[in-house]
Amino acid sequence: MCGIVGFVDKTVLDKKPVIENMMEMIKHRGPNSSGEYINDQMALGFRRLSIIDLKGGTQPIYNEDRSRVIIFNGEIYNYASIRKDLIAAGHIFTTHSDTEVLLHGYEEYGIEGLLKKIRGMFAFLIWDDNNKTLYGARDFFGIKPMYYYKDGDTFMVGSEIKAFLKHPNFKKELNKKALKPYLTFQYSGLDETFFKNVYRIPEGHYFTYHDGDLNIKKYWDMEFKANSLSLNETIDAIDKSIQESVEAHRISDVPVGSLLSSGVDSSYITSLLRPEHTYSIGFDDKKYHEGTAAKELADKLGLDNTSDVVTAQEAFDNFPLIQYHLDEPDGNPSCVPLYFLTKLASKDVTVILSGEGADELFAGYADYGFHSKSHVIRAFSDGLRHLPKGVKTKLAHGLKKMPNFHGRLQLYTATAPAEEFFIGQAKIFAESESDKLLQPAYQNSEPVHDVVMDKYKRVRSYKDDVKKMQYLDLHQFMAGDILLKADKLSMANSMELRVPFLDKEVAKVAAGIPTKYLLNSKDSKYAMREAANRHLPNEWASRPKLGFPVPVAAWLRTEKFYKEVRNLFAQDWAKEFFDQDAILKLIDDNYAGKIDGRRKVWVIYTFLVWYKVFFIDDTIPQFIPDPAKNTQPVVATVAAD
Repeated sequence: MCGIVGFVDKTVLDKKPVIENMMEMIKHRGPNSSGEYINDQMALGFRRLSIIDLKGGTQPIYNEDRSRVIIFNGEIYNYASIRKDLIAAGHIFTTHSDTEVLLHGYEEYGIEGLLKKIRGMFAFLIWDDNNKTLYGARDFFGIKPMYYYKDGDTFMVGSEIKAFLKHPNFKKELNKKALKPYLTFQYSGLDETFFKNVYRIPEGHYFTYHDGDLNIKKYWDMEFKANSLSLNETIDAIDKSIQESVEAHRISDVPVGSLLSSGVDSSYITSLLRPEHTYSIGFDDKKYHEGTAAKELADKLGLDNTSDVVTAQEAFDNFPLIQYHLDEPDGNPSCVPLYFLTKLASKDVTVILSGEGADELFAGYADYGFHSKSHVIRAFSDGLRHLPKGVKTKLAHGLKKMPNFHGRLQLYTATAPAEEFFIGQAKIFAESESDKLLQPAYQNSEPVHDVVMDKYKRVRSYKDDVKKMQYLDLHQFMAGDILLKADKLSMANSMELRVPFLDKEVAKVAAGIPTKYLLNSKDSKYAMREAANRHLPNEWASRPKLGFPVPVAAWLRTEKFYKEVRNLFAQDWAKEFFDQDAILKLIDDNYAGKIDGRRKVWVIYTFLVWYKVFFIDDTIPQFIPDPAKNTQPVVATVAAD
């Protein structure tokens, strides 16, 4: 696990100080060591967090004649078997690292052939001096980040945008088109980031850069196609694939722990991993503490559990630091507990397993059609899903016009085409609301409809609307929010976070599961929960999804923090983006209890904090402890049965 950065720029004659300054900006991703490769055209820089082959895995790594070089961020879980094949083919290895397997694999199989063989999470760069070409690839789901910047003869690529700030030819400009869709999605929803001319290499894609030309190509995508397995066969297949994935993800030469919440996803992973350490987090508001349920499960499994409490004061004091590490504004409140949770775990372990991806692969979100607690309504809506498309659409349009009644939303989402109502797991501001708040210069952006339709067009042949929604979330919400914050906020604390659900072998199983085994009158993620119940205490896997509950509502109605947020809204420079009277009224009305505007306030607050960090302040935020807090985490040690 590392941080990588590189640039191709003939105009920079002395590349060494430039690449070193860029590497320093991502030192948190790899505090153990660094390395670089420089020639007259380009430079590669690497920061290492040592996990596999602690002594021999230092990068960059070269091939036998040093004509090819690689830097790599991530883990390849099947590298050992590929290494054997490469040795048999005559390749000579100087390390036992997965990095060197990638380099020789590129030589033997080519870039596309290599990508078909590997299993893992990755972002890597290979410079081939024979053809003067830079190759780069990002993993199947986008677990590891990779950004690029291209302007004239300057091309940069790396793990984090902040590294680009130290290149003399980087022009730091705000992408004005990013703000409006952000207000809807709560995260950066466009291909171009909040920094102008900085883009993401999409998940499941690789690029080549040669003689000034950049070419990006897709090599993998999720394809849902229902199989004919029975329910029991499906549960067997899920359990087998996840057990094998967890076993692969435990590979490490350093301690491995597990994040543990009250939900089924992390509980399932923890029950299979059985690590020495598990970690949980909560808040000083007692309604928002998952540590109690997590400790209960840890006790039942005979595992140690360490938990901590995040105070409102340290959440606000360190929110600028959190947004700094994210590179772009992310208004998902779960960023706060995730940062503190990985900070807690980093005291004991370097690698942590987590449950991201289960909801997208196994249909766990309520928005897929699980809006009612009534079994009768759920069963009825299940039946409606099987009606002819034209009949369903007509029925949905009728339901949409009806006065609200219990179960209406459940019935509507079961019958309406996904394209008509679903934009992903977050919808904070409607675009019409955004237009009333934003200054004219920030109203002109790609419509949210066009953003999501780009994904829907890829699955236009799907007859199952739940599968369409899953596909959209995989490429929009998960790639743009869930996985980016998981990577950035764990690496902020120099930790590697691994996600066993997001394994391409698990994905093969998930892609074939009929929706009726995932979402039905009994539960969401039904088949996966049944698989998890084989390893968890009775009915634990049926617990409702909570995510990371965060007391934003209470914070914004606490005078001290309301004033802090309001003061930011009242800054003169905020007028550049927003109708200041309108956003001040929003926060005042929320504080007075006239509206529940917590998420809208939080999303605006997040953007302003982020903008202040990157475009106004001239210092990197530092961690600020809460002096009034008891700093000792609670460690519960249980003797195994």
